[in-house]
Amino acid sequence: MASLTIRNLDESIKNRLRIRAAHRRRSMEEEARHILKDALTGERPEGVNLAAAIQERFRPLRGVRLEVAQRGPVRQPPKIKR
Repeated sequence: MASLTIRNLDESIKNRLRIRAAHRRRSMEEEARHILKDALTGERPEGVNLAAAIQERFRPLRGVRLEVAQRGPVRQPPKIKR
């Protein structure tokens, strides 16, 4: 395998890479490899389905029941004095 050294990298870019790698539980080096591979092979990561992610997150709780608040009649808006 080849090695690559990147010089003069903006500190802000390095910090963003570090944070992105931490979110994906990877090292910065591994994250950089994934970014380069995705960019150069044309592969696109799968989009995140928010509803599925939420369901997966709460699945261990085996469902949550929420009580629906009772609704009363609609109030009249206040009268404006001119």
